[in-house]
Amino acid sequence: MTDPTTPPDDGTASPQRTGPAPVGRRRFLRDAALTVSGAAAGAIAVGGTHTALTPAAQTTAVRRISCYGPHQAGITTPAQAAVTFAAFEVTAPDRTALGALFRTLTERIVALTTGGAPAATDLASAPADSGTLGPTLPSDSLTITVGVGASLFDQRFGLAPRKPARLTAMPVFPDDHVDGSTELHGDVSLQICADSRDTVMHALRDITKHTRGALQPVWKIDGFQAAPRPTGAPRNQLGFKDGTANPDVRDPAVADALLWTRGGAHGEPAWTEGGSYQVIRIIRMLVEFWDRVALSEQERMIGRRRDTGAPLDGHKESDPPGYATDPQGLRTPLDSHIRLANPRTRGSRTQQFLRRGYNYDRGLDPVGNLDVGLIFCCYQQDVQRQFAAVQERLEGEALTDYVQPTGGGYFFALPGVRGARDHLASGLLAR
Repeated sequence: MTDPTTPPDDGTASPQRTGPAPVGRRRFLRDAALTVSGAAAGAIAVGGTHTALTPAAQTTAVRRISCYGPHQAGITTPAQAAVTFAAFEVTAPDRTALGALFRTLTERIVALTTGGAPAATDLASAPADSGTLGPTLPSDSLTITVGVGASLFDQRFGLAPRKPARLTAMPVFPDDHVDGSTELHGDVSLQICADSRDTVMHALRDITKHTRGALQPVWKIDGFQAAPRPTGAPRNQLGFKDGTANPDVRDPAVADALLWTRGGAHGEPAWTEGGSYQVIRIIRMLVEFWDRVALSEQERMIGRRRDTGAPLDGHKESDPPGYATDPQGLRTPLDSHIRLANPRTRGSRTQQFLRRGYNYDRGLDPVGNLDVGLIFCCYQQDVQRQFAAVQERLEGEALTDYVQPTGGGYFFALPGVRGARDHLASGLLAR
């Protein structure tokens, strides 16, 4: 089991760009515990592992993942094969309409994740469903995770006194390339994951249809999970294993210490109990430049072997790096990505977060370079103590010549829906 106080030892990331210039940094991936409901009903806890979570795409059984519980699905759920991250502006005119919006979102999430035959309509009416998945909707491991951004707590709905204590607009970090970006922030975020790309597309289309007039999309990005090659964590677009050292949130003590907000503690409003802070970063990887770098230099920048994923002083992916016996960085350079991200000191022990990243491919940019990279997503109890602190250590790292953050945002993933009479944001909107 992972030490609940040991921070992540990995990470690579930073988003997009349009020409041969460098900048960026970061790290990535994957999580551990999940709540799945079996073929028919009850929620079953399925655990992931510290180093080798099996992607949902590798499984053969069609899974139905319950959308009910104290926490939303899609946070500790092992990453499915496909994802869409989308941000929206709320156009609902008042607080009553906002409540109706969240009830509609909840109803659609329940219907879509349950699957089955859509409601029948007569021939003179528009069909209840787009039909892109056929006459019966598969559950397909679908999860839809809803977050709220700092801008939702402006003057429109009178929610400012209820804003999560650490929710802000995502700042511009020193190595970011976000000038002119249209992919920043939002009132509401959706993370839609499933084992098939068309299931994700269908869910987004369904939600936008049912929320038209109250929710307007402002940006989205699609991603995919790579298969482990040959085993262990999957690889990112730089060719290195990604997500080797996520915390083991199967342990409730670990999850409570690192992941879930506690209502009434540390200034958090009571309604936030069971939520989590979400960070989304679109990180472009300048692979044309990276692919010209010597392998030995690549490995020293990352701090791991490319073939096995082992730390430079280890033999296999799961080996912890031995920084204590390498104080001068002779084996693992002091400025390597994994050592900066997680120096494994007493002070960094509470900064670990749960990574849930996806690769992306957007074709070519205007000058003919590949527009590929990482959608970095992570969840944590305190975005300042965890993500932002790690981000500060990564400032100016060598990887900034090859990775560029270009968009994303901070959001607060709402507490879960506890039953059929509950709905998303019910605590936030309670009178």
